[in-house]
Amino acid sequence: MRSTVTVTPAQLPEVLLHVAVVRPVFLWGAPGIGKSSFVRRFATELGLECVTLLGTQLAPEDLIGVPELVGGRSRFAPPESIARHDPYCLFLDELNASSPEVQKAFYSLILDRRIGSYELPKGSIVIGAGNRAVDNALARPMASALVNRMIHVHLTASARDWLAWARESNIHPWVLEYLTQRPDHLWSAAPKVEESFSTPRGWHMLSDALHSFGDDISEDLLGVLAFGTVTANHASMFKAYVKTVRNAFGLEAVLRGDVRWPSAPQDRDLLYFLGEAFRARLVKELPHDKTHASPAGKQLAHRGKALLLELAELSLEIAQMVIAADDDGNPVLPAWFLVEVTRDLPRLVAARA
Repeated sequence: MRSTVTVTPAQLPEVLLHVAVVRPVFLWGAPGIGKSSFVRRFATELGLECVTLLGTQLAPEDLIGVPELVGGRSRFAPPESIARHDPYCLFLDELNASSPEVQKAFYSLILDRRIGSYELPKGSIVIGAGNRAVDNALARPMASALVNRMIHVHLTASARDWLAWARESNIHPWVLEYLTQRPDHLWSAAPKVEESFSTPRGWHMLSDALHSFGDDISEDLLGVLAFGTVTANHASMFKAYVKTVRNAFGLEAVLRGDVRWPSAPQDRDLLYFLGEAFRARLVKELPHDKTHASPAGKQLAHRGKALLLELAELSLEIAQMVIAADDDGNPVLPAWFLVEVTRDLPRLVAARA
């Protein structure tokens, strides 16, 4: 299922409030971005019990029920999990990962809100959710008849929304502060091989593990947790960030001149992290037009060139990374700053050519 229109977690409640109450909804999204938790939270806010059925764990008879004799006639008795007297939220999780037979069994339940002679209580809502095939997740094609029975909403990860939630949800300070600095590390595309990748769920698991271990966790164990929950590159950067916290060795201290770039071989990961943070600071605070630069911006540009020179002495590769273009070859830093770097630091620029 493809869509050029997506909603963020902050937009989702309003969408569901107006749509799910009148028609079944199917929520698409990458693994680990919180689809299931959003549905359960939405049901709670409506005052409805959320009954979850996992498509991957169902057989057709789990929905249709078993036959029973009533007044000399047979009828199918729906399962207790579905046949309820009070309205509720029926959440069909991993619906598109279920077998074709199970998907077919959902037809009448989704469209007509009925299984055999049983009809969902008035006020009940039906929401399905599933991962996308493009995310290398378990997903089977849905028949067009099933697709056409639901309104499809595509959820995308939002660092801003997640961070707002995290500040109220006891997320470990290291995780919260790291993702505040590097919101682009909240989510990464699922790899084609079996390895950890970054998702809001993965960062939440890392936070829970850190709370369990405590802040005196060893560097080796920190690496085990980080590399076991998020992408290898993000895990390496997170470890380096924690090292800055423990040693009061942040970018601010480098910018002020209180400390120099770390030069010890064992601090290579720390140097790379600070280099990425330095690049992000320049991108964020240097204006596109130099005439619009504030005194602080001009001071940052002047100090930035000096720090680039010092950084190049330690690692030409990391210094080049700071001023590099994006993946499409487009400059990330302002053109006027790059011109000044070309003029004042020809060695750095020549090495890039």
